[in-house]
Amino acid sequence: MSKPNYSGLYHLVSQENFESYLAALDVNFALRKVVCLLKPSKQIEHDINTEFTEDLGPVDGRMCQTTVDWDGDKLQCVQRGEKEGRGWTHWLEGNMLHLELRVKNVVAQNRSLRSRMRC
Repeated sequence: MSKPNYSGLYHLVSQENFESYLAALDVNFALRKVVCLLKPSKQIEHDINTEFTEDLGPVDGRMCQTTVDWDGDKLQCVQRGEKEGRGWTHWLEGNMLHLELRVKNVVAQNRSLRSRMRC
């Protein structure tokens, strides 16, 4: 079975429990409020199963060792660093990209809609 192609541009359409997730990362109150108002777009390109140092400075000022790999038809990320249990999982349902974010015992969910390709 071939893996799904996640490559593309996605636009955030909803989020759940994201402020609690940011609080678990020790992001300050004012920044959490601003970040939760944003509706970012995300460009995804495949580069799987290679550990790299990720600068999470814009989010919480931390660096971590990140690995992304396949778990069935889902992309699974493990972020090793100061916060335990940190990582995320992406999966597709049609044109909807789901993102589950985890840190400690807090889980947040975001959903983004894939842009249609223009000729």
